[in-house]
Amino acid sequence: MEQITIQVKNKQKAQALINFLKNLDFIEKVTTGTASLPSMDQSDEDEFFALAGLWAGREITSDSVRQKAWPPRA
Repeated sequence: MEQITIQVKNKQKAQALINFLKNLDFIEKVTTGTASLPSMDQSDEDEFFALAGLWAGREITSDSVRQKAWPPRA
């Protein structure tokens, strides 16, 4: 079984699409819901800032990363 997720901007058009899908004989089930962004609490913010000094004291440039990732070929 395949599953498809569709995000629709207009609520009326979403309802029309749902009605259309329900009338197709090969559609087994149509479920609806609203999308929401996950909330970011204080612990998430703390975890993000815990990595703030990860690269401190290291000489890393975009050129040095490119040299390691794609060394010159002989």
